[in-house]
Amino acid sequence: MTPQRIVCLTEESTEWLYLLGQQHRIVGVSGYTVRPPEARHDKPRVSAFLSAKIDKILALKPDCAIGFSDLQADIAAQLVRAGVQVIIFNQRSIDEIFAMLYQLAAIVGEAEQGLRRIEAMRQRLEEIRTAAAALPRRPRVFFEEWYEPHISAIRWVSELIGVAGGEDCFPELAAMPMGRDRIIADGAEIVRRNPDIVIGSWCGRKFRPEQVGARPGWQGVSAVRTGQVFEIKSADILQPGPAALTDGVAQLHRIIMAWGQAHA
Repeated sequence: MTPQRIVCLTEESTEWLYLLGQQHRIVGVSGYTVRPPEARHDKPRVSAFLSAKIDKILALKPDCAIGFSDLQADIAAQLVRAGVQVIIFNQRSIDEIFAMLYQLAAIVGEAEQGLRRIEAMRQRLEEIRTAAAALPRRPRVFFEEWYEPHISAIRWVSELIGVAGGEDCFPELAAMPMGRDRIIADGAEIVRRNPDIVIGSWCGRKFRPEQVGARPGWQGVSAVRTGQVFEIKSADILQPGPAALTDGVAQLHRIIMAWGQAHA
């Protein structure tokens, strides 16, 4: 009654199925998968993000493929035409991530366990939110997904910045689901908003804090002057699944609370 041979086209579904103890159902994963590390070694890699090896996926005889967002619509269409059942989630907020996690847990017959794990994550987020309420001032945080052009935080990251105790410098862009709609065309606007903290998470590329400090006009930015420029790896924060709600927000919180202690 439940799918037994699942291809996970993005990392968050893989991580969640491993956490649920259902990794035996996974027959293929994304090539970008790093969480959990054993998945990258134990499972065939069959897709990137915008492309997939359709023949290789079909050879695995999956009874379900799970993907994320309209960006994978073409992959989904090819698999549907080949007779594969496809489920595409499109979660962009914290609440939508939790909904996705519950639905996927239910699909594999682990709804009760999923709810327990979700409740534990929700409780931890509330603990972080409560601790952050003690900050004398919430720092302005610029979260950079990409550098040329500058792309600001997606919605769930913006929300997690708020949970962790900060204020997203570009909240008006966070609601935009597509990266192209979160481009900051005028880099000088970041300087004008003068973030107290800069956090970089460049997909597929190591963030370079020294490059941030060397940008024209950035020497006077508060975060640069005080050395508050950090990296959070994209696998920990830019996957709309368990990682962002656990390790990602924990790293945001540590950075922000350390800033608070220094400015108490």
